[in-house]
Amino acid sequence: MNAQLSAIVDDFERARERIRRVVASTPDDRWSARRDPTRWSVAECIAHLNLTSRAYVPRLREALGSHPATVPLTHRYRRDPVGWLIGVMSGPMPRIGRFKFGRTKTIASFVPAGSLDRRQLVADFEQLQDEQLALTREADGRPLEAIRIVSPFNERLRYNAYSCLWLLPRHQHRHLEQAEDVWASATRA
Repeated sequence: MNAQLSAIVDDFERARERIRRVVASTPDDRWSARRDPTRWSVAECIAHLNLTSRAYVPRLREALGSHPATVPLTHRYRRDPVGWLIGVMSGPMPRIGRFKFGRTKTIASFVPAGSLDRRQLVADFEQLQDEQLALTREADGRPLEAIRIVSPFNERLRYNAYSCLWLLPRHQHRHLEQAEDVWASATRA
């Protein structure tokens, strides 16, 4: 497998390990509770990731399915400017000391609502993660820079499939960090 795609697979796997640690360290009474009313709970962070994955998986599946694998890549994949920018904005937030920068408000269709059942959210995350890993592996040998993905967050934005694959685990790490932070300061206090 291409080294760049292997790095994305590794990043998805690190997100899977991270969510397992978050789940194991979050007591039931804190799972869906918001420590700060203006910020999401642990469960809401995971529900948001599931909503995001559900939106991207079919788009990636369709895009990759319409471009058969060719020959092994002889050059490095490149992110396009839009994909690079979205990836930077949706990835882990930069810090200066204890302060984080880059909070953005998500659109309503990606704001978690409804059941926040722990078992179901985690099972859904695992299943969606398996699908994203399979799609990343399936991408090997395809012209990812020529394959365009329409953003489910804004239909006017399009970026190449490599950019899309690169930004998805970054986005997961952003919200897993957010989930870790929900009760971290309460533990230190």
